Amino acid sequence: MKKKGFIFDLDGVIVDTAKYHFLAWQQLAKGLDINFTEEENEQLKGVSRVRSLEKILAWGNKTISQEMFESLMAKKNEEYLSYIADMDSEEILPDVPRVLKTLIDGNQPIALGSASKNARTILERVNLKSQFDAIVDGNDVSKAKPDPEVFLIAAQQINMKPEDCIVFEDSVAGVEAANTANMISIGIGSKDVLGHANYVFNDFTEISDDFIKSLIEK
Repeated sequence: MKKKGFIFDLDGVIVDTAKYHFLAWQQLAKGLDINFTEEENEQLKGVSRVRSLEKILAWGNKTISQEMFESLMAKKNEEYLSYIADMDSEEILPDVPRVLKTLIDGNQPIALGSASKNARTILERVNLKSQFDAIVDGNDVSKAKPDPEVFLIAAQQINMKPEDCIVFEDSVAGVEAANTANMISIGIGSKDVLGHANYVFNDFTEISDDFIKSLIEK
């Protein structure tokens, strides 16, 4: 069987941690007297913590000192970590374990490519860390998606050329990053939002083992 590199984003692809980010950002915004909505939270998907806070401040038309900015970022992360501390394998999104098993059984290299600085912690909590041949997260990159850096490093770590890699992503920025890296992009979510991906599925229950095998054979 041929080999392809499979790269997974984490938040919204393997586990739904977006809800915890939303709660933590909402708490922070409330303290600043800013109304933060779920629609706005959608725009923070795949975006770094610094950029996210900048966007929230812009939406609320607020200016704060650099010192307060740093302190709020740390506070948001603590809040978020308190939510993910209770995560377990129940939080893995439907059929992700099946797809991972299909890839492992087929001896296909698997990497994680995530903006999250807490990716390793989350994978440990949900007992999936051992399934990945490489983990590249927010601690390993200097440029956020849509820059393709995270995926290019992941491809390198699993010894695959970018054009032989397939990326699973739930954010617009992530799909753009995969496309820029010349990888096959698979959007997990709504076609309306992720229409620029090569393929779009609502979730992994729609991705058959035959489809995975066809990607490998391409």
